[in-house]
Amino acid sequence: MKTVEMPKMGDTMEEGKILRWLKKEGEPVKRGEPLAEVETDKVNIEIEAFTSGVLRKILVPEGSSAPIGSSIALVGSADEPLPESVDGPGQVGSVAGTKPVGNKGVDEKSDLRPSVSPTAGSPSISTATSATAAPPSLHSTQTAAERGRIFISPVARRLAEEYHIDYAQLRGTGPNGRIIKLDIEAAITTQQQTAPTAPEALPISAAYTEPEPVATTEAGDVLEIPLTTMRRTIARRLTQSMQTAPHFYVTSVIDTGKLAQLRQQINAYAANAPTPVKVSFNDLIVKAVAQALLRMPEVNVSFAEDRILQKKQVHVGVAVALEQGLIVPVVHHADKLGILDLARETQRLAEAARTGKLRPEDLSGGTFTVSNLGMFDVDSFTAVINPPESAILAVGSITPTPVVEDGQVVVRDRMKVTLSSDHRAIDGAIAARFLQQLKRLLEEPFGLLL
Repeated sequence: MKTVEMPKMGDTMEEGKILRWLKKEGEPVKRGEPLAEVETDKVNIEIEAFTSGVLRKILVPEGSSAPIGSSIALVGSADEPLPESVDGPGQVGSVAGTKPVGNKGVDEKSDLRPSVSPTAGSPSISTATSATAAPPSLHSTQTAAERGRIFISPVARRLAEEYHIDYAQLRGTGPNGRIIKLDIEAAITTQQQTAPTAPEALPISAAYTEPEPVATTEAGDVLEIPLTTMRRTIARRLTQSMQTAPHFYVTSVIDTGKLAQLRQQINAYAANAPTPVKVSFNDLIVKAVAQALLRMPEVNVSFAEDRILQKKQVHVGVAVALEQGLIVPVVHHADKLGILDLARETQRLAEAARTGKLRPEDLSGGTFTVSNLGMFDVDSFTAVINPPESAILAVGSITPTPVVEDGQVVVRDRMKVTLSSDHRAIDGAIAARFLQQLKRLLEEPFGLLL
């Protein structure tokens, strides 16, 4: 018998919600077939079977959520006996004469996954191996101190230390009694209620743990719209970003005349290429950003409390607006892609985002983000940094603008870009020099082809 685990499908994912099972209990399952549709904090995605057999038992019903790494179903042969205990996610016991199936113990340095960790972003159906005794149930009745060993996720540990929570006294609700982020947030809420004069504020994330939104309907003219997981995550993460990262903004005005000429020449060539593709202004901007980050690696960083992490790779996120919210798929190694390949990749990501076909790896690893509202006739705006990144570029419309050249007023196409930076990691002079590099690359864009 093999367990189907809730996969990790993004850097920030802690749990997933089963929207629907694409297979029913008793139906055959082939390796690579879609098994279930899962809602994460960023996108809905189908998980595939990584083994063949029969779907013997669904542990997490449709509409329910489970932490990453916990068991959500069992796959085996048609006549294979089920484990003794299959009551819920992560609760897979043993069958007489067989090895138990399910979660193994984990040390406190691992993430939420209680069994052998799959590759990040890959749905896993793995054969469980453990001792002869059945593992603890999902919800432990003992505190961490009573168990003698503390199992806590890295995110939960950092949050506990930040708010001075004694997590050894908590009862974890994660797999095998593991303490997860929600447990710490609940403890913070209790701490705030019992000590209302405490100087530290309740973390924003705690405000978005309720399953249903609160709306005033007394006048009868308010439509209450429940928050999706994506919208709840957007609210939590961007509020945290504004509260924890001291933003500052630097704006530059860029002449796009030569950029438009280059785009026209590239598209004339690309129309006759073996795989035709149309290059957008945003593709050229993403390419210029990637090259500017190579020249200014001080901007390609993350802030990590007692140190700054300078990224060796350039992975540029491209914000895409969907009806249900904003999503940021990532163009990996954008600095190494040619213009045409980069355009194909951004088009693939945009289409996959609109159709719900993004892969987990498409949403992970971003080091810098570009948010372009120019197509909506927006002159300029400021964007909120997408953590754990330290900067984001907001791009406005290309607008005919009167300018003075050699004492004469002429009209030139100009574009405003605004860099939002985390002042903990990036100083004003660094941000200004980055925009200088970007301006040179876009105003003399032939260098983008080299």
